[in-house]
Amino acid sequence: ASSEVEFKDATGWLLGEEGEGVRLILKMAGMTRFDCALGSHGERRRARAVALYHAHQRQVMGKQLVDPPLMRPVLARQALQLEGQTALVMRLARAWWQADDANQVAFARLLTPAAKFVICKAGMPFVAESMEMLGGNGYCEESELPRLYRDMPVNSIWEGSGNVMCLDVLRVISKKSGIVEALIRECDEVKGVNRHFDRRWRQLKLRLGKHDEAQARTLTQDILQLATAVQLLRHAEPRLADAWCGQWLDTRGEPTIDAALADRLLARASGR
Repeated sequence: ASSEVEFKDATGWLLGEEGEGVRLILKMAGMTRFDCALGSHGERRRARAVALYHAHQRQVMGKQLVDPPLMRPVLARQALQLEGQTALVMRLARAWWQADDANQVAFARLLTPAAKFVICKAGMPFVAESMEMLGGNGYCEESELPRLYRDMPVNSIWEGSGNVMCLDVLRVISKKSGIVEALIRECDEVKGVNRHFDRRWRQLKLRLGKHDEAQARTLTQDILQLATAVQLLRHAEPRLADAWCGQWLDTRGEPTIDAALADRLLARASGR
């Protein structure tokens, strides 16, 4: 639930210069937008935890629900997606923390609206998938998932909806000095590690100088995905990073997750 507040006979103090209100409040909005992305990511992790717990407890035709070959890739793909997003939001948090470093400020300014757009918007189908794993029980309030599903759209809508975030990314690229250079430095560090990353990075660099509003959503998503891949290629175990790049950077189709990696992802997700 949300509401609006009306102030009567209240006292206010001017913050900043008159006429500069939007510019001033956007400084706060950047952190709030990061908060939206972080909150949606946390709720997705909670939804995955509920579904995974159910899959370990529920028996279907004499087997644990987590074991059938049709279910394991679904659970593993969710886990893989969250591995990437956890790495990305932690990297973004570090950039916000280092406010005295111009490169980190540039990284945060570009990636915050991109993260809000991609992570928040992807929350609804992610939680819906978790609900399906519980079957009818997942649609009942006792499962907790309906509340998470209702919560998800607010972070996508508030503090700038999807198109606003994508236009902000275009604005940052075209008007803020050092932004593109910061992204290039970030991505060039892992060139040659993964062929899917290299191909998508080459394609993105060709588009960074074009102010094409019609392609703003695709551009924003590509920037966020490549920034996520950078973190995994730097810090994650190689087969996990390669699997993530294969899933989200290879445009030729949805690759499968091999059984050994699925076992590893589900073990990590279960805290084992």
